[in-house]
Amino acid sequence: MQLETVKTEAAQGVLWITLNRPDKLNAFNEQMGNDLTEALKEGERSAEVRCIVLTGEGKAFSVGEDLGSNRADYESGKPMLLGEVLKKKYNPIVGRIRRMDKPVVAAVNGVTAGAGLGLALACDLRAASEKATFLEAFIKVGLAPDSGTSFWLTRILGLGKAMEVGLLGEPIDAARAMSLGLVNWVFPEEGFRANVAKIAERLAKGPTRAMGLTKRALNRAVVVDMDSALEYEMYLQDIAGRTRDHVEGVRAFFDKRDPNFTGQ
Repeated sequence: MQLETVKTEAAQGVLWITLNRPDKLNAFNEQMGNDLTEALKEGERSAEVRCIVLTGEGKAFSVGEDLGSNRADYESGKPMLLGEVLKKKYNPIVGRIRRMDKPVVAAVNGVTAGAGLGLALACDLRAASEKATFLEAFIKVGLAPDSGTSFWLTRILGLGKAMEVGLLGEPIDAARAMSLGLVNWVFPEEGFRANVAKIAERLAKGPTRAMGLTKRALNRAVVVDMDSALEYEMYLQDIAGRTRDHVEGVRAFFDKRDPNFTGQ
């Protein structure tokens, strides 16, 4: 797939999507929003892709919106219709990552801020380089949280810590991000991609449909009561029980061998 601001590479059932505006710290302009959407769509459609990794080229994962692309508007003092930007660019991307029936891993290679943080939090799992930094930067430019950061920070950190992160806008290094639960793993900068690849390839060899159903269950459980969660679990488990991977998993259990999941 040839895209202007995003690189893609498929290997071992994993689609690597790399945000590729390193000179702008992978800040989003309109083109990169469109390119990332297309890359995610392709990964979602492809039967060969069973896991997606989202990362950044150079020193940053992404610092969010490229404010410089709207510099003339800001300098003119005209009001900014940022709700429209969210509606057209970021919210659809965040929603696609969350609804996708495939695991998505954020490989946070460097600084991530603003909407970039929202993208990382939207992913199912997060691995951070020891050089990574996380910044809820909206307050620094007189804005409220967006791109899903208010939703995920309150659920990961709790209300008190989320308030601290949102109101003070202080950078969080990789070690503290790990202790707060913002990331699942922290790896040395050297060998970072190789360590992420091990995780992604393990996910790609798993029961893809069951993973998608697991995403659905956990996404819903965040916002519903227990009885509703139990009802939805019954519905999803009925689907999972009919998959070939379920039969293969049980047969492998009986045979005392590793299952050979095909994603079906």
